[in-house]
Amino acid sequence: MQFKHPEILYFLFLLVIPILVHLFQLRRFKKEYFTNVQFLKELSIQTRKSSTIKKWLLLFTRLLLLTCLILAFAQPFFTAKESLKASNEMYIILDNSYSMQAKGKKGELLKRAVQDLLEHTPETQNFSVITNSETYWNTDIKSIQKDLQDLKYSATAFQLDNLIAKVNARKSAFNKDIIVITDAVGLENNQTKSFRKEDNVYFIVPEAEQKNNIAIDSVYLQQTLDNFYEIGVKLSANGDDFKEIPIALYNNNKLTAKTLLSFDTNTKTVNFTIPKEDFHGYVSISDKGLAYDNTYYFSIAKPSKTNVISIGDDNKSNFLSRIYTNDEFVYSNFLVANLDYNLIEKQDAIVLNELNEIPQALQTTLKSFVNKGGNLVVIPSLEVNQNSMNGFLGNFGALQLKEELNTEKKVTKINFNHPVFSAVFEKKIDNFQYPSTKKSFSLSSTTPAILSFEDQTAFLTSLSNPLSSVYVFAAPINKTNSNFQNSPLIVPLFYNMAQNSMKTGINAMTIGESQTFVVDALLSKDEILKVKNNSESFIPVQQLLNTKVKMTFDNNPNEAGNFSIVNGDNLVQNISFNYSRTESNLGLANPEVASNFKEIEDIETVFNTIQTDRTDTQIWKWFVMLTLLFLVLEMLIQKFVK
Repeated sequence: MQFKHPEILYFLFLLVIPILVHLFQLRRFKKEYFTNVQFLKELSIQTRKSSTIKKWLLLFTRLLLLTCLILAFAQPFFTAKESLKASNEMYIILDNSYSMQAKGKKGELLKRAVQDLLEHTPETQNFSVITNSETYWNTDIKSIQKDLQDLKYSATAFQLDNLIAKVNARKSAFNKDIIVITDAVGLENNQTKSFRKEDNVYFIVPEAEQKNNIAIDSVYLQQTLDNFYEIGVKLSANGDDFKEIPIALYNNNKLTAKTLLSFDTNTKTVNFTIPKEDFHGYVSISDKGLAYDNTYYFSIAKPSKTNVISIGDDNKSNFLSRIYTNDEFVYSNFLVANLDYNLIEKQDAIVLNELNEIPQALQTTLKSFVNKGGNLVVIPSLEVNQNSMNGFLGNFGALQLKEELNTEKKVTKINFNHPVFSAVFEKKIDNFQYPSTKKSFSLSSTTPAILSFEDQTAFLTSLSNPLSSVYVFAAPINKTNSNFQNSPLIVPLFYNMAQNSMKTGINAMTIGESQTFVVDALLSKDEILKVKNNSESFIPVQQLLNTKVKMTFDNNPNEAGNFSIVNGDNLVQNISFNYSRTESNLGLANPEVASNFKEIEDIETVFNTIQTDRTDTQIWKWFVMLTLLFLVLEMLIQKFVK
């Protein structure tokens, strides 16, 4: 026990006063007995005994009364067990990712957490709130009440270590109380390593009652026909016991197709056939799980002719003119000496067909071409200058031509998972007419081969960047050295190597991912591209690439949907954005991570615990009550004890 005013304890010396008074009252007097009052002797003895008991009772009562009164003024208290943490700063880390959209016992987890904060946070409490998307430093509950009520779900996944880093970056002389409110979906133990030992960490882990959830993961081109696209919609079911759900396809907000879908496995693919023209819409489902992953937005640009040139001997390039036909391509072949370098930047793909030497100026131009989103196909010549070729290939990645091999080799293995063979094969095949080469080079590459020889070495490999790809053959494919031109593989292979996915594929970006997007647009220095729809618009980071513009979107837009890229009032291209599906599987909740810290049921309990553990127990009121009790007791003794 400690005292707020210990100096008042000196008044305890006053206790000597009632003792002295009592001793004075107990002085002995000389006794004289009268013979005529002998009968009063026994009565006198009894009266003196009662008076002595009364005086002792009054003495002890007055001593206790005075002692309690003095102790009450000294204000005694018991020190709280965590009194040293009373000056801690408070930080609340609130998970507002889309998994918090799940419903618990009292509604959506995020909305319930916000409501608890508004109801149970003391008005005098100063704290900071850090969410996936917003930060409120050094505030109180009244100041941010409206902001919390309007808090939206974030497309950014909950990364506890990143949020802790923000808290730790706040320099302070005080320790921290950190309250983490999360459903723990995707939470890992290593994310908690950033907590400091001196921090007081509380975890509140609300649990979803309904953990079954169906999500639309992606949409892709299954097959391109003459007049139609066949698209595949990939869905995943997390949980068990799913019933049939409706799935619908919309183009420009108009219903295009609808069907019922049942799950017999955890993943399902549904195919739709749509006209081969501009598509700007979405596919949606209805289930009882999370709502954010029930819609997938995507855009398909109306097919335009692909620009392709080949550089090399006309006779050796004749096979390309039969692949790149006039109905889908604008194709030309040039000798190196006759090449107009100004044409290169206007192409979608360039084929270097058995060049013995690549001029330095062409190497520089092709490097810029690939960086701006153009695809490059390299078919080596047996007479190529290897050092020069390897220097050129080194501009794009770790790929080198090694020694020349004079043995005949067959191409026997196809990498069916490579994007260049997407939608080419209905099923994997083991036996086909194996093409062969008489002479070839050994390729040194760290990337998986697209086609391989029988000895498992690469016949065709690629180097990719976010915008384009460089494809390199290990051997010439002219008819003298190879029969590859007669293989059924050559048409889909060269067709797909020339395609630019941003121009001919599905445009569906993921919010928050570092992705680049290139569009054909000729801008002046003062012009910029804007991305907008009916509810939102923003200006992305953009870089001019002659006749193209490269854009990055960072965390824009705020909400998923169909958007348009515009130059002023002119439409450049349609584009769509979706939320990441990392929060879709509620079964990935990992509440065990919180077991290493103080796990509390709700925010009210946290504040009550902090209040109890850090507030000193004041007991002066008890001494005031005892003082009054002894005062009453003295009065009773005076009145009733004779």
